[in-house]
Order: sequence, then structure tokens, then C-alpha cells
Amino acid sequence: MKCLETVEAYIRGVAQFGSAPALGAGGRRFKSCRPDVWGSGNTLKSIFRPLIYILNQLMPGEFLVKTTVDKLSDTRVKLTVNVPFAELDKEIDQAYAAIAQQVSIPGFRKGKAPRQLIDARFGRGPILEQVVNDMLPTRYEQAVQENELNVIGQPDVDISKIEDNDFVEFTAEVDVRPEIAVPDFSKLSVTVPAIEAKDEDVDKALEDLASRFGELKDTKRKMKTGDFAIIDIVAEIDGTKLDEASYESMSYQIGDDDLIKGLDTALRGMKTDEDTEFTSTIQSGEHAGEEATIKVHVQQTKERKLPDLDDEFAQMASEFDTMDELRESTKTRVEESKKAEQAANIRDEVLKAALEGTEFELPTAVVDEQVHAQLHQILGQLAHDEKALAQLLEAQGTTREDFDKEARESAEESVRTQLFLDAVADEEQPEVSQQELTDHILFTAQSYGMDPNQFIQQLQSNGQIANLFSDVRRGKALAAAICRTTVKDEEGNDVDVDQYFGEIEEEDAEEASEEK
Repeated sequence: MKCLETVEAYIRGVAQFGSAPALGAGGRRFKSCRPDVWGSGNTLKSIFRPLIYILNQLMPGEFLVKTTVDKLSDTRVKLTVNVPFAELDKEIDQAYAAIAQQVSIPGFRKGKAPRQLIDARFGRGPILEQVVNDMLPTRYEQAVQENELNVIGQPDVDISKIEDNDFVEFTAEVDVRPEIAVPDFSKLSVTVPAIEAKDEDVDKALEDLASRFGELKDTKRKMKTGDFAIIDIVAEIDGTKLDEASYESMSYQIGDDDLIKGLDTALRGMKTDEDTEFTSTIQSGEHAGEEATIKVHVQQTKERKLPDLDDEFAQMASEFDTMDELRESTKTRVEESKKAEQAANIRDEVLKAALEGTEFELPTAVVDEQVHAQLHQILGQLAHDEKALAQLLEAQGTTREDFDKEARESAEESVRTQLFLDAVADEEQPEVSQQELTDHILFTAQSYGMDPNQFIQQLQSNGQIANLFSDVRRGKALAAAICRTTVKDEEGNDVDVDQYFGEIEEEDAEEASEEK
């Protein structure tokens, strides 16, 4: 029986690359903009093609709306769309009705003024503006579907010509997914580390379990890694205290090394009621990147006393009566953890091998948006202070140029992976069930620490349900492709990838769900 956790794991592994956010529309953003710029094209085609077929039957020959497509590059096209006024009766009626409700004309009730009088009073400009704004989203979407374009993000739209009572012409430049030749996964071969639950791995797991039942005891000796201390910390720059980097009566374990750089080194060898000071670089906040003097006072030192690993401990810490039973169960858990690690290694290595043999152009605008998103996220943590970012980078021994280069390389890798996985999904055509989507949504909500109902409401309000649907679709497609690859471990043994990525039988899935 294959476990649902494995399916969720490879979906998460694909989802971690992250979808690029939808691009702005250069001043025009359609109300019906696609929430998921990756991979929604095929779903929409299946909806629109029947409609397009019916229209073709009703209007033999060609559409009244005429569209030409100019290829600007492998990843960008320019649509020129000509819409005759005969197609705009509905939008014109709506425009006059809306403006009639907004204006007051003597002798007429609100909303009842005739069109000729509205034109005479206000001109045709407001009407045409309203008509254009109303018709753009639907006519653009129709042009995209008619030409079977896999568009990415929002278009840059420009109204190129308006001939009143004749036609409206607009252009839309938009990124499209490049043509990607998906390699034959059956010809791929990768090697991953072998699974081995060593005695020291089991010992470490049991020690971690025992630490949850340990007791803290006061000690008078010098502190070492693993000990605890109650400390006061005062951070100063030029004699001025930094409240955001100062703490009182804080419990701290030596070895965490995640509070202030150099703190662990300073505490090792200290005793109760001793003081010390050192210099360190502030990592975040208003003074990020600046050198500060860190003064530390040790109030108390404590060490953790662990219980003996015997039958009594096994009965206290588990459902088992003996330590031998607990150890055997722990070994099984370690092996399962190693399998999950191996599955992740297989996914990463297969994806890496597939991408190495696949070349295609990346949409520059999408990569730029990813880079901007990374920079915005980091600056948000620094109160959008460019100077603080520069100081932080300097403290880390790097430069803004290096930072920008790494950000672009990361964005390119993310976009490249995302586009490739969409191509794999189009080739594999996996079906995503409602249960699979629900499970993924619930897991994602849990990972964010959010109530599932609130998370779903947030997804719906932001139009992001399609993003998670695409995550599951990509994950299932990659899993199906991986099942055709050859995988060996470093000892030369064949690895059965079906145990990690094979299709789950419905009966097995129900059993796994019940076990949760």
C-alpha cells in the first residue's frame, strides 16, 4: 500500500519552486485576469472551444472579430484585434444605461435620458471609453483562445484606433509559454544515496525523544554546548542601547546559534553570575548591517539530565513495555524518514537530469517580476531601507551586484522549472480529483498555520485556487514521468520508484486516509 503522504511530498516538492506572479497590464488590468499564469490555458481551451465551434456554425467563414498574431520572440507575441461596432451592441447599451444613471438632465428622470441628448450634452467620448473598457477583457480572451495561445500573465494593451460606428482596434503584447521538447524520461538514469538506518541514527532519534523528558538542573561548572542559561543581553551602538536587540532573563541553549552571531562562542566556558562582551553585526531591523557591542550577564546556568533508556522510560515515553520494542519501532520510523529523503532525492535528480537536456528561452518579463518579488520581500523585512540592505550585504561579505546576480539566477531557475513542469503536465495529462485538491489545500493551510476555512476564503477572494490545482497537476505529472526513469542507489542497487511515485489505488487511498 502506498501512502498519501508520499503523494503530498512530491506535490510539495514541485510546488516549492513557486509560481511567478501575474504581471501588471501596463495601466489596464482586466477584471477577469487569470489567477494562475501557469498552465491554465489548457483548462480554458476545453471550455472555450465548444463556444468557438458554435459561433463558427452560426457565422460561417470567419469571426466578425478579426485577429492577427505577430511573433515577437519565442516567448512573446503581439495580438492585433479588430472589433466591428456590430459586435458591440451589448456594451454600447450598457454604457448609455450606466452614464444615464450617473447624470441629471432637466426634464428627464435619472436613467431615462435619450441617447441623442447624452451625446449632445457630453459627447461620444465617455460612451466610447466605457465601451472599450467593457469589451477589452472578453475580446482579448476570445483572441487568445481562438489562436490557442498559452499566455503567461497580463498583457500590455494599447488602443490603436477607434472609428466611431465602424470598429475598435487594439493591440496586446503578452508573454507566452515557449515550445518545450519534453525528453523521453524512460531514457533517463540517475543515482541517489542508499537507504541505511545506522545504529547512530537510531541512537540520535532515541536521544531526541529522551530530551523531551529531561529535567534542567542547576550547575556551577563552566558551560558547554547543550547547556542552558538564563541571560541578560544589552546591544549598544556608540553607547546607545538597541531595544530591538536587547533581552532580559532570556532562556537560551548553547548550540542554537540563531540569536546573535558570536553569542554561543561567548557563553562557552562562562559560569553563573559572570559577565562578558563582544562585537557582532546586527542582522535585521533599523540597524541591520551595523557593528554593535553585545554585553551579556549570566544569571543562571543549567544542564539537562536525561532519563536512562530502559524499560521504565519506554513505558513512560511510548506505548511499548520494553526498550527493545521501542528501539525497533524507532528504527522503523528512521527507515521511513530515510525513504522520504530518498524520494525527495529521486525527484530532484530526475528533474535536474531532464532539465539539463532541455533548452528553451525564458520570458524576460516573468523573470524580472520574480526578481522584483524577491527584492521586495527582503526589503520588507528591512522597512524598505536600501541603506540597511547595503549594510547587511556588506556585513555578510557580499555586494549588491552579487545579490542581484544571485536573485536573477534563482528567478531564472524557478521560471525555467515551472515552464518545464507545465510542458510535462500537458504531455502526461494527469487527472486531478477533488479529494487530491482538497488534501493539498488542507496541507498548505496547515503549513501556514492557518485555519483551513479562512485559508480557502483567502484563496477564493484572491483567485488563487487555480494555483494550487496547478501545483497538484504538476506534481502528478512529474511523478508519472519519474516512474519511467531508471534509478539506482550508490551501492548499485535498483530503486523501485513505484513505491514512492506510483499511482495510488482508490482502495489503498481510502485506507491511508483512514489511518491519518
